[in-house]
Amino acid sequence: MSKVLYIKANIKPEGASRSYEISDAFIKEYEKQHPEDEIITLDLYEEGIDFLRPEDLGVLFGPKTEESKNHPHLKYAYQFAEADKYVVSAPMWNLSIPAILKAYIDYVSVTGITFKYTENGPVGLCEGKKALYVVSRGGAYENTPFEMGERYLRTIFGFFGITDMETISAENVDGNPEKAGEIVEEAKKKAEELASRF
Repeated sequence: MSKVLYIKANIKPEGASRSYEISDAFIKEYEKQHPEDEIITLDLYEEGIDFLRPEDLGVLFGPKTEESKNHPHLKYAYQFAEADKYVVSAPMWNLSIPAILKAYIDYVSVTGITFKYTENGPVGLCEGKKALYVVSRGGAYENTPFEMGERYLRTIFGFFGITDMETISAENVDGNPEKAGEIVEEAKKKAEELASRF
């Protein structure tokens, strides 16, 4: 049995988010294909993820104990490390990811939990896991220098040891509004096809 962490980072509610429409279709099909797996949904806005404060740094970089797992911030790093698969659903914001998703990544980037330092440099502690990034983009940014969200997620996940990562994007939905529905449906089809082998 695998544990899937479904990370949602969109200020729009269900039914108004193209990213969620695609990722929800993936999750629905995944549940059909892998009924034995556990899916944990983590809506970052519902969680009230905030930016780190100076007083948080001692906890993040300090020693980890059994009590650490219940800390308001560290619990997210432990949850992340305990998952086997990740689905991140977020729109492109200003060429990158929403700020709340970056804040969450700051919560889970914790030495001794998701990575460690060695004499040869940092080493990820989440090897052998896989991730999916679902994103909607208003313009045509795929494979351009302006797209920094996917590149960042691939880099930070790779830092954690997660190198098996796929992306499903609904591209140019605002630049081509008359075909937005068709673009989203095509992305949903790709998501459902991926669900069986993810």
